[in-house]
Amino acid sequence: MSGVNPAFVAMVRRLPKADLHCHLDGSLRPDTLFDLSVERGLSLPAPSAVALGDWMRVDDARHLEDYLARFAVTLAVMQEAATLERIAHECVLDAARDVVRYLEARFCPALHVRGGLALDDVMQAVLRGLARGEQESGIKARLIVCAVRSVAWPHAMEMAELAVAYRGKGVVAFDLAGGEKGNPATVHAPAFDYARAHDLAVTVHAGEGDGPQSIREAVHRCGADRIGHGTRLREDPSLEAYLIDHRITLEVCPTSNVQTRVVPTFAEHPVARYVVMGAVVTINTDNRLMSDVSLTDEYVRCAQHLHFDMDTLAMLAMTSFDSAFLPHLERETLREAMAIEVGDVLAEADGLEVMA
Repeated sequence: MSGVNPAFVAMVRRLPKADLHCHLDGSLRPDTLFDLSVERGLSLPAPSAVALGDWMRVDDARHLEDYLARFAVTLAVMQEAATLERIAHECVLDAARDVVRYLEARFCPALHVRGGLALDDVMQAVLRGLARGEQESGIKARLIVCAVRSVAWPHAMEMAELAVAYRGKGVVAFDLAGGEKGNPATVHAPAFDYARAHDLAVTVHAGEGDGPQSIREAVHRCGADRIGHGTRLREDPSLEAYLIDHRITLEVCPTSNVQTRVVPTFAEHPVARYVVMGAVVTINTDNRLMSDVSLTDEYVRCAQHLHFDMDTLAMLAMTSFDSAFLPHLERETLREAMAIEVGDVLAEADGLEVMA
């Protein structure tokens, strides 16, 4: 972030934030990934943890599917209860260091049973890791269970049933992830019916690897409370207005959207349009490892490339707390505490310029 005022970066880091779209299997520490791979005798594309971290950063993707290919490396080491617990634990600690006060990590449990774990073993290991991270850091961490679009039925229903089984035990929502093109959400709509019938919140990846029709399916066929990414929403003005009018939250992940070629450059990201139009917008990391990004980085890049001032960044931070999949009273208590901290940061940041 050449030319950015270090004092501005430091102030953004101090801003309490919520990360609502963070993939567990895309947010490993490079040294953890390297160590676990070496311990298991897995071949690696790089000779050191630093080099592996550089290789895992996706700079050469042509589309979303290229970006997702890197997950084969992380999933290879995430097949044992101890490693799942460790990775979840570290994910919370890393978020806390970035002054993320509320984290919703997401993953697909079915991708972690190659080593013989049962789905309940997978869930309990990850939830243990999140709980340890919470206890040590003081932040809140919750879990979203994903189904994968490209996996045949009844996979999505199995994941929905698993999510519902852990509702109130750390799981706060059900999601659909993976390559969008050729894998319509409508195929999995009964799984979302099941989740909603059991009072579980719903978010759906849409408008990232495919056009606004994907978002339309997520909202009108799957009943999405939030949309993961939603980058291409602007291509359908009627649907755009519907999401704004009905206050459906966008979980925007700008850096990964540039990497997957959904937008040509950060400066051309439509999130600026969505903010101006009054959409419910949150800023998130997506995959800290593959995108080599922290939530502070995302906020600072929004200021640098999209001209968001500190007041706008503070508004986005508060919107993230408002959009958390938490029980109302718990969410309101968190929001009230964060509003005080955000106000303190804004008072100190008054007049601070983005660029040095």
